[in-house]
Amino acid sequence: MSENLQPASALSSPRFCNTGTFMRIPRMADVTDPDFAIVGIPFDTACSYRTGARFGPQSIRAISAMIKPNNVILGVNVLENLKGADYGDVAITPGYIHPTYEAIEREISGILDQGIIPIALGGDHAITLGELRAVAKKYGPVSLVHFDSHTDICDEVFGQKYNHGTPFRRALEEGLIDPSKSIQIGMRGSLYDPHEHELSRELGFELIATHQMREMGLEAVVQHIKDRVGDNPVFLTFDIDFVDPAYAPGTGTPEVGGWTSWEALWLVRQLVDLNFVGFDVVEVLPACDNAEITAYLAANICFEYISMLAVQKKNGRR
Repeated sequence: MSENLQPASALSSPRFCNTGTFMRIPRMADVTDPDFAIVGIPFDTACSYRTGARFGPQSIRAISAMIKPNNVILGVNVLENLKGADYGDVAITPGYIHPTYEAIEREISGILDQGIIPIALGGDHAITLGELRAVAKKYGPVSLVHFDSHTDICDEVFGQKYNHGTPFRRALEEGLIDPSKSIQIGMRGSLYDPHEHELSRELGFELIATHQMREMGLEAVVQHIKDRVGDNPVFLTFDIDFVDPAYAPGTGTPEVGGWTSWEALWLVRQLVDLNFVGFDVVEVLPACDNAEITAYLAANICFEYISMLAVQKKNGRR
């Protein structure tokens, strides 16, 4: 690789001298042929309870200055094996979801067409539908690996078809994902419809709720994910409310009884062999985030994504 674009070392440049990019990596215009691009999608007007996730991308970027390039567990320096860039934010239209979807699809498609893996920072979970439209246009129906405490398969919310509780029902209807090779993990909490999890399974998903994960053990859960997905192209979406609000308080629809930050990172890291074509992390709400711990967890989840791509590149699989 001709360029080795490491972030500035905190030994010579203080971390608070952040230029507004993820991990202080270069901006898109400064990198030739990047392997991955960080993309902010600051849209939150599809939320059903607390709003403010529009500020998620900037909060994740700000605290990501704390992340160093070596992933000791996976054994890679992510920026020795990859070239990365920060694309900036999609110019969404606050309050108007369909123009926002058009902008997301257009910008993500442009990234994918250059052979670059997009890693998006939300924003509420409605944004994933726009990303999936772009991904499916390039790869056809993909596998969805969905970490969340909610299924997000409602047909309507407040009488509306497009909301952060509906993206995966719409994605199924539009043929963007292959439910037979997709899986939802971590659902928990009280429900209006006691059969909601069964409905997800009837739509074709495999769903492993939190209480079932506890019974199975996390290693068995990982094996279920791998068996379900196989070699199919994979989009991984991670709603930060998968994690217990004790570890991730800064989110719009928290559910107690969830996972620790360590468990979340461990689970993501075990998926290193999957055929990833895109990622996002969504629903970070800085106004409710004590000491930036939610944003920092989201940034570290992104770091694990990048690390998995780096391992694959290092091993000649990308």
